[in-house]
Amino acid sequence: MDWSAASAIGWLFEAQRGASDRLIPRWLVLRALGIIYFSAFFSLIFQIRGLIGPVGILPAGSYLQAVAQSLGHWQRLWYAPTLLWFSSGAAMLHALGWAGMIASLLLVLNLWPRATLAVCFVCFLSFVSAAQDFSGYQSDGMLLEAGFVSFFFAPPGFRPGLGPTHPASRASLFLLQWEWFRIYFQSGAVKLLSGDPQWRNYTAMDEYYQNGPLPTWLGWYLQHLPHWFHAGTVYATLAMELGLVWMFLLPRRWRIICFFIVTPWQIGVILTANYTFLNYLVLAMGVLLLDDGFALRVLPAKWRGKLDVALARAKNGTITDIERSLSSIRSHCSALKLATSAVMLSWIFYATTAELIWMFARVPLPTSPVAALEPFRIANQYGLFAVMTRGRYEIEFQGSADGQNWVAYPFRYKPQDLDQPPGIYAPYQPRFDWNLWFASLGSWREYPIVPNTEVRLLSNSQDVLALFAGNPFPSNPPHQIRAMLWQYWFTNMREKRTTGMWWRRQLLGLYAPTLERESDGQIKVIEWPTVQPRQ
Repeated sequence: MDWSAASAIGWLFEAQRGASDRLIPRWLVLRALGIIYFSAFFSLIFQIRGLIGPVGILPAGSYLQAVAQSLGHWQRLWYAPTLLWFSSGAAMLHALGWAGMIASLLLVLNLWPRATLAVCFVCFLSFVSAAQDFSGYQSDGMLLEAGFVSFFFAPPGFRPGLGPTHPASRASLFLLQWEWFRIYFQSGAVKLLSGDPQWRNYTAMDEYYQNGPLPTWLGWYLQHLPHWFHAGTVYATLAMELGLVWMFLLPRRWRIICFFIVTPWQIGVILTANYTFLNYLVLAMGVLLLDDGFALRVLPAKWRGKLDVALARAKNGTITDIERSLSSIRSHCSALKLATSAVMLSWIFYATTAELIWMFARVPLPTSPVAALEPFRIANQYGLFAVMTRGRYEIEFQGSADGQNWVAYPFRYKPQDLDQPPGIYAPYQPRFDWNLWFASLGSWREYPIVPNTEVRLLSNSQDVLALFAGNPFPSNPPHQIRAMLWQYWFTNMREKRTTGMWWRRQLLGLYAPTLERESDGQIKVIEWPTVQPRQ
């Protein structure tokens, strides 16, 4: 076998020498990625103006203006790679969402997958780069990384089908599996490296279902299982994240076994907690543990005939007349495409590997290639639940027309009414409700979204009000706004049977300054907060 550098590069990065036994898994993963992209853009359509619109909580225009004042022309474009540099108005924000939704639907339909993946990536990156606190989630980085690598993973052409003559390059397939592995392994590593005693003492899951960002009603029931169950899930979590996932490097049989262990696990997480599209993405990438041989055995019989023909065509290397006529055109740019693929995928692998190594030791590796990719979120370091929260706190906005009688603004997704069960709505991502959970663990000075929301509510901003389930002041805006902090607990089984309540709560005090709008339009503080940051 030729082990020259040119041969090795071709073996890793050329589609003609790619993973011809993963056509069906690739088709399934790309369809799932389209659905996940659609869920991300669909949720933005209803939120983006209230989040970063001109009169939103954190206006993108003000942020980009500050970036432009601090950096040079080209530096600012690299620091914040977003189409919102052209315009950050409401029309442009909606255009990003709709363009992303249309492109993601076309990706689901397998129409021009590489082009639609590029559109999805650019639109979603444009939001993430300008959304400030509303895009600081690991799930956003996971989607951008998977979406970017999938551009090299997807087959070319307008209607490629399974892409039998263009299997996925081995490098792109490995990088998607590598991302899947890192999500698990790095999450397990940070649990131990953080020194959190709850993981070491097997108590991390005792209140997990209650204290997570957005719980579900199924989580309520699991919360009341005995301690041995929760301790067992801690052990299983660490065993899977630190050990089991290494099976992706083993032969076929072990990969299939790994798939049938991690898949039910992810489904369980989806049902017991709302982590938006994060778990759906990990679930979809797990399909890459399988191959065509396994897929053909489990798919319905009516599909097998067509798939057998396509797979035989890939194995025999036959091409159509159209493909043959285009081959001469494609040959002129094949070297450039190969070079681009080799450079970008190798760059991502280096950056992600360096970040993994640095988790355990500060090895003197070049940092500039890693830093250069940071604004694009395509080479990320992961680590979920390094430290478990020890309580559930909720911020509630209240308005008053007279300073005496206060009315709460109802939320759409996060816990509030004691008799309402927590819902299941992932992969939909309510970024406002989600961020308030983080804010409840810190100080209002660290989370400007809270006082900014108070200011917008004083003027009845329709864009910000759309983030709530209703407006208790439909005729005139309130005279005063405040943000109160509560601590919440699941009720126990007896309380649930006798009262019908899912929650109980205790008022802790004022979280952020109480604001008042004076007759001349000026806003002043009339009361300062009384509670301290939690953890």
